[in-house]
Amino acid sequence: MKVCVIGSGGREHALAWRLSISPSVTKVYAVPGSAAMSGCAELVGIDWKQTEHLIQFLKDNQVDLVVIGPEAPLVAGLSDSLCSAGIPVFGPSKAAAQLEGSKVFAKELMKRYDIPTAAYGVFSDVESAKSFIDDTGAPIVVKADGLAAGKGVVVAMTVDEAYAAVEDMLSGNRFGEAGHTVVIEEFMVGEEASLLAFVDGETVVPMIASQDHKRIFDGDKGPNTGGMGTYAPAPVLTDELRDEAMRTILNPVVKALADEGMPYVGCLYAGLMITDEGPKVVEFNARFGDPETQVVLPLLDSDLGEIMMSCAKGTLKAEEVRWKQSSAACVILASKGYPETSSKGDVIKGDIEPYDTTIVFHSGTKLVDHQYVTDGGRVLGVVGLGKDLQTALDRAYGRIEHISFDGMQYRKDIGAKAFK
Repeated sequence: MKVCVIGSGGREHALAWRLSISPSVTKVYAVPGSAAMSGCAELVGIDWKQTEHLIQFLKDNQVDLVVIGPEAPLVAGLSDSLCSAGIPVFGPSKAAAQLEGSKVFAKELMKRYDIPTAAYGVFSDVESAKSFIDDTGAPIVVKADGLAAGKGVVVAMTVDEAYAAVEDMLSGNRFGEAGHTVVIEEFMVGEEASLLAFVDGETVVPMIASQDHKRIFDGDKGPNTGGMGTYAPAPVLTDELRDEAMRTILNPVVKALADEGMPYVGCLYAGLMITDEGPKVVEFNARFGDPETQVVLPLLDSDLGEIMMSCAKGTLKAEEVRWKQSSAACVILASKGYPETSSKGDVIKGDIEPYDTTIVFHSGTKLVDHQYVTDGGRVLGVVGLGKDLQTALDRAYGRIEHISFDGMQYRKDIGAKAFK
C-alpha cells in the first residue's frame, strides 16, 4: 500500500523510516517532509492546511493511508476532512484530539470517569489563580490550556515561581490563545514514564514503555523542553504497572471518548507519573511522542503499515503487535539558546548516515548547498540500538562524538534512572 506521512520533524522522520521498511508498504510520501526524509519518502511540497489540494494529491496518487504526525493538524481537524473524502487516516478526529488540544477538556473528562490524575483548578484570571496557589502551596504545576510546542508547562518549586508562570501566561500572553486559560495542578511525586498505544476506536494495544527527559540540563535541571532524549523499554513501568495503567487509564479513556461520541483512532500517548498510589496521568497526547517515537518504533517487530491500517479500519488485534527483545536510546542534540531561542544556519559536521546499530533522525535541519544546517531548537535525535540499555546508550553517545555544530548542547545522563 501507499502511505502518506504528514509532518517534517524527528517523529515524522522515524515514522517514514519505519513505514518504508514495512513489508506491506510499497511507497511512502511525506507532506511536506524534510530533506533528510528523502532517503525513505518522496517529498511533496504541499501545506497540510491546503486541504483540498492535499486531498486531490492523495486521490491522484491512490494513497491508501494517511498518518498524521504532529498535534496541530489533528487539533485543527485534518483527520475529519480526509475521512470525509473517503481516505483512511491514522490519527484522531478533531473532537477526540481535544484530549491534547485542551488541558481543561482532558482534566474534566478524567474527573467525570474517575481516571487517576493530579488534583487541579482551572483559571483565566491572575488573582483567582494566585489565590489557589496560596491555598495549595509549592511545589505546584502550571499548564497553558492549549498547544504550546511542549513548553507550556512550568513545574514551580516556589510560590513566587508559580506566580510568575501565571502572570507570564495570563497577563504576558506568552502562549497567545493557548495560554488564556491555565490549569494549576498539585505536584505529583514519582518517576515518569510514557506509555503509547495503538487504538482503533475500541481496541487498545500498548507499545513498549519509554521514559522521556523533559528538562534541558543533566539531573533534570533547567526549563522544560519538547524532550531532550528517551529510552525504551523503561523498567519503572513493570508489566504489573503497565497492566494497571491499561485497566485504570488507557482503556477507560478510550471507552469514555467512544461513549461521548468521539471514538479515538490513532496513537494514544499517556504521560504517566508512577506514584505510591499507582500510575496517574500527567498528560495525554493525541499522537506519537517526540522523541519517544525514535526509540519505540525501532523495537517494533511487526508490520507498522498493517497495524496502522487495522486501526483506521477498526480491526486491530493484539497479536498484530510484536516487539524485539532489545533496547533503544535517543539523545537529542539541540541548538544554541534552546529552549528559549534556537540558532539557525549552523553547519552540521560529521557522519549522520543511518547504520544498523545507530540511526540519526532529523528534528530541525535544512539542506543548504549540499550541507545540513540547524533549523530549529531540537536538531538531531541520535539513536543507539542494542541487546540491552547500556549497549544502546554506549552506541548513541559514541556516535555523538563524531557529530558537531556550533553551540551544540545535549544531556549526558539519558537513561541514568534505569540503572538505579
